[in-house]
Amino acid sequence: MEDLIHLALIWAGVFVAAYLAHKTKLTPVLYYLAFGAAMVNLGVLPEESSQFIRVFAELGIILIMFALGFEENSGNFVRSIRRSWGIAFFGAVAPFFTAYYLTLEFWGNSNLSLLCGLAMTATAVSLTMVSLRSENLHTSPAATGIMTSAVIDDIASLALVAIVVPVVTGAGVASASEVGLIVVKTLLFFASVMVLGLLVFPSRPGGLFSWVPFMGRLGLQDLLGMAGGRMATLVMLLLALIVGLLAHEFGFHPAVGAYMAGLVLKEEYFRLGTDPGHSRYDETRRIIDDVAFVWIGPVFFVTLGTKLVLDPAIFVSVIPQTAILTISLFVAQVASAGLAARYTGRFSFEESMMIGFGMLGRAELAFVVMDIGYVQHDILSTEAFYTLMFTAFWLNVAVPVTIKLWKPYLAGERSFGSVSD
Repeated sequence: MEDLIHLALIWAGVFVAAYLAHKTKLTPVLYYLAFGAAMVNLGVLPEESSQFIRVFAELGIILIMFALGFEENSGNFVRSIRRSWGIAFFGAVAPFFTAYYLTLEFWGNSNLSLLCGLAMTATAVSLTMVSLRSENLHTSPAATGIMTSAVIDDIASLALVAIVVPVVTGAGVASASEVGLIVVKTLLFFASVMVLGLLVFPSRPGGLFSWVPFMGRLGLQDLLGMAGGRMATLVMLLLALIVGLLAHEFGFHPAVGAYMAGLVLKEEYFRLGTDPGHSRYDETRRIIDDVAFVWIGPVFFVTLGTKLVLDPAIFVSVIPQTAILTISLFVAQVASAGLAARYTGRFSFEESMMIGFGMLGRAELAFVVMDIGYVQHDILSTEAFYTLMFTAFWLNVAVPVTIKLWKPYLAGERSFGSVSD
């Protein structure tokens, strides 16, 4: 019963956050994070969420990323990969070395600094994409550039985890075969998604099973059309979860798999019968959006806010380190990703700056690395752990704020004149 009480409190906070966001014209994500932080420090929500709440939050981020992929055009995504390699590379290298050298200066421990650098490397793309969606920018070229860069970052981060963690924990240096295995698993995962999109999903005559007797109607369009289309939402949610679990087996966060599942869906799959005007696409999309962005997805961001537990003595002691690290990472991330977007991706100045702001968030990988270094192996000191926690929180807060402030420039309502030419 206690879990249900906590869920009721979280949903009440989500309602209030949505109301405040509407009144202040800011993204509700900012209020979700603030509500979670306030509730955990007031003792209303526990510091360690229950298994039920953790699973509920995990399901929320899977649904959010699935919904975002569902709204994206797969052709735009593929074309953006060629433009995004520089953003992913430079946008990861700069924060890694910034965090490494600053924390080495703070605490003088190279193993600790390696973990700090690794924690501050990968972008929390879910936070960025939801923030962009709240400003109706989630299908813009800048948003696609951020998403593709983040996928590449995830791959690189997995390799870095495999290399760095054994070194700092004393387990030895990761072998070439271990790193190679990550590369192979990555290629297999994306190949599996391509097979789903190109061969399994389409109905006859192009489906993979179209030539098998009694199995010719295994196309996704036929499944979505079962019972007059009333099963469409269930089929899509099941698809998101299955591909998310597949991604987890290959070493990715399930949200990445869910995004890819949504990405390969096509509007034509929702046309029922022979009438091209009879489609459940808009209705299903509305239901998926409600589930993802209104009542399940926000739980993820509230629980993310509960990670910020304030110990007054430690909080005061790490204020200088937190301020220096936050400001330095802000500058390094925006500058590196923005310049790479401008000169390797050929994005406009306004788009490049938005990509830089969109790469600021830190969440999943940061907390995984902090758990490894602080809880499992006692490598991170208490001061380092809290510094990373506070830094990640302020960088996450900066995402919706900067996106909101920069939107007029991206939309052309304000101009930098010749700078964007």
